[in-house]
Amino acid sequence: MPQRRRLLPEWAPQAGVLLAWPHEDTDWAPLLGAVEAEYRTLARTLAAYAPVLVLCRDEAHRAHVAAQLRDLPPGRLRLACCPYDDTWTRDYGPLAVAGPPAEGGGPGKGLELVDCRFDGWGGKHPAARDDAVTACLHAQGLFGDVPLRRAELVLEGGAVETDGRGTLLATRSSVLPRNPGLDRPALEAELRRLLGLERFHWLEHGHLEGDDTDGHVDTLARYCGPRTIAHAACDDPGDPHHGPLAAMAAELRRLRDPEGRPYRLVPLPWPRPIHAADGSRLPATYANFLILDRAVLVPAYGDPADEEARRRLAACFPGREVRPVPCRHLLEQRGSLHCATLQLPRGALGPG
Repeated sequence: MPQRRRLLPEWAPQAGVLLAWPHEDTDWAPLLGAVEAEYRTLARTLAAYAPVLVLCRDEAHRAHVAAQLRDLPPGRLRLACCPYDDTWTRDYGPLAVAGPPAEGGGPGKGLELVDCRFDGWGGKHPAARDDAVTACLHAQGLFGDVPLRRAELVLEGGAVETDGRGTLLATRSSVLPRNPGLDRPALEAELRRLLGLERFHWLEHGHLEGDDTDGHVDTLARYCGPRTIAHAACDDPGDPHHGPLAAMAAELRRLRDPEGRPYRLVPLPWPRPIHAADGSRLPATYANFLILDRAVLVPAYGDPADEEARRRLAACFPGREVRPVPCRHLLEQRGSLHCATLQLPRGALGPG
């Protein structure tokens, strides 16, 4: 039987992790020192488990980043230059697919990178340079000889979760409106063709105040393996998130895996409200964790719930070290740990 084409899950073996370093021409300018400190901690933590590929805007910025990360272990840091608008690599980096290439694609060796269009979360922010990053890195040989397929579908990496068995978990609000020319059957057909997805779990509920992604699933509900989903849950009846997240949990309870079994659901704790200087609420969530080969990194916000989140996720990932990473300043631009990182599958990082 021929191998099926499948979007790889996050726990597939990895070659490294991609970051884009903040600089003064991004929205990070007002708090650049504080967010660079968090990026330094993040890069050092990542380097304990995987090579770190850091995107820089130009050669001068490259020298600055190299100085910032000079204490990383030898061989664990690679720097590349491409212009970019923002630092959320999760949403404009490539999606990795294993198996035969899509119809009309070039020759493959069992792995293909799919470069979907990125439009700044529905035109909310400038995105032309971000949209070109994957092609820029590929042209420089950063992905070795892995073929790259450009797709016209608008799709962000933070909007899709998969069990590695052809199942998509996503919110309808962050995928369907991005592609107004496609109705749901046509969109699912394109996801099937490009990414090998065959089963579609569309969530109707769940949203975080302060989020500008229209409800990315990586802020709400995440696969921890083929049969386990960890999800944001609010235990405060007075919080405006309580009802919508309870409705989302009810949706998750109705879902079934490919064998017709209910998923094991793990509710994550709810951090206290965190606000920006202007008083607006920031989208703090523990669902924005990152899975590595030997570890799971969990966002930490200086909240009493940080340790409970780490403990609950540790129960989902036996055999992996589960480590908190400070992300309070990342929230200021409405993202967190998973949004700022993108794992690259084994075989997708060229020599360098």
